[in-house]
Amino acid sequence: MQAVALTRYLPIDDPQSLFDCELDVPAPGPRDLLVRVEAVSVNPVDTKVRAPRPEVEAQPRILGYDAAGVVESVGAEVAGFKPGDAVYYAGDITRQGSNARFQLVDERIVARKPGSLDFAASAALPLTALTAWELLFERMGYAFEGGGDGRVLLVIAGAGGVGSVAIQLAKMAGFTVVATASREESAAWCRDLGANHVVDHRQPLAPQLQALGFETIDAALNFADTDRYWTELGELLAPLGRVGLIVEPAGPLRIGDPYKAKCIGIHWEFMFARPKFRTADMDQQGRILARVAELVDAGRLRTTARETLSPINAANLREAHRRLESGRSVGKLVLAGW
Repeated sequence: MQAVALTRYLPIDDPQSLFDCELDVPAPGPRDLLVRVEAVSVNPVDTKVRAPRPEVEAQPRILGYDAAGVVESVGAEVAGFKPGDAVYYAGDITRQGSNARFQLVDERIVARKPGSLDFAASAALPLTALTAWELLFERMGYAFEGGGDGRVLLVIAGAGGVGSVAIQLAKMAGFTVVATASREESAAWCRDLGANHVVDHRQPLAPQLQALGFETIDAALNFADTDRYWTELGELLAPLGRVGLIVEPAGPLRIGDPYKAKCIGIHWEFMFARPKFRTADMDQQGRILARVAELVDAGRLRTTARETLSPINAANLREAHRRLESGRSVGKLVLAGW
């Protein structure tokens, strides 16, 4: 089968950082689906996993943590899917990824893709939708129905992949959403997704929020730089507020006052935790993706795909990584077709 892989961890401008290869089609285990991949999208996790380091892989490693495709065959214990089903999923960081013509994925973290979207538009959603949903409605504990009523939520990096879904889900939950963006293109994208207000994250946040009439905020989602905004968010968050994080800090964080004095909840989200540790509720990811597909098909949630490159090959994946590493991406970049 065709695949895009790496054996060394190199700068993206090196042609060997991601290369085309032919590998054997894998055989499904008892709970696995063998999926014929039709489209994939890129996420910051791809560039972080690929980041330069001395390690060398004995066998080609396949990245890719968003996919949509068709079930080719199923393992002996699979009950929820059959060959021919059109599905979408984010996958498992401990297994080979989606940048291959065929991929194995545990049925418990898969759902049927939205019927109203094609494969490319569907592939933009799984990782970011799972991250935003788990963080808002499970880690931080807000209810999907009315959990944000009367509350102000700040979304740092609102135009990114996760931010683009989080804005939409937060609006459904009733939050007044303030997103951050630094360029007019990204600010317009946030407003179009439903953000009530947009502020510039290159400037101090407190004066901008005060100008909007917000002395404090009830919750914050930091999808950018944990260290940079830590002190500022501690000052902005109201007593009993909550902060959601996805980016590992570069150094130690002071979690005492004002976080302790205000009893601010600190909530981490790592979308791969369930499949990586094979938690008892691993199948919750399949249920979340099924609910997301329902919201899409009902016209309540939009795909965040903005551009599609074709075909899926090493040259286009290197270009996708290059754009993501620029820090100027808006929405999601998708690759489709072989």
